[in-house]
Amino acid sequence: MTEHRIALRWTGGGKPFTYESYPREHEIVFKNGQDRMTASAAPAYRGDGVHGDPEDLLVAALSSCYMLSFLAICSKKKITVESYQDDAVGLLEDDGGTLWIKHVTLRPKVVASADAATLEQVHHLAHRACFIANSVKTQVTVEPR
Repeated sequence: MTEHRIALRWTGGGKPFTYESYPREHEIVFKNGQDRMTASAAPAYRGDGVHGDPEDLLVAALSSCYMLSFLAICSKKKITVESYQDDAVGLLEDDGGTLWIKHVTLRPKVVASADAATLEQVHHLAHRACFIANSVKTQVTVEPR
């Protein structure tokens, strides 16, 4: 078992603390300060519309984990991958007053040294191996392009 930690930092910036006015921007610190990113809320929740929001980060985590699983399997099967792109989409739904990311579609486009049937098999294996997808109740669909 491995442990994964982040640090999250937010300050009010001296602004009044009301729903309409408090800042949504915050900093996420990874790897003991070696990497940092600014995040915000989605624009629908008064976020800045510039920085990634928690919904985006969930979709990004699923896409990234899937890609890393795919690349690992290809490397073990001696399949050379020249490029990998994904245009992933997450669907936020209201389920009777409870909001959740109900569905994420990954749309990987891969250039590799294997035929379509072999790549389809690798996609299937990567989907099963993606431990972030295995950790959430969100339905994750893979539609290779």
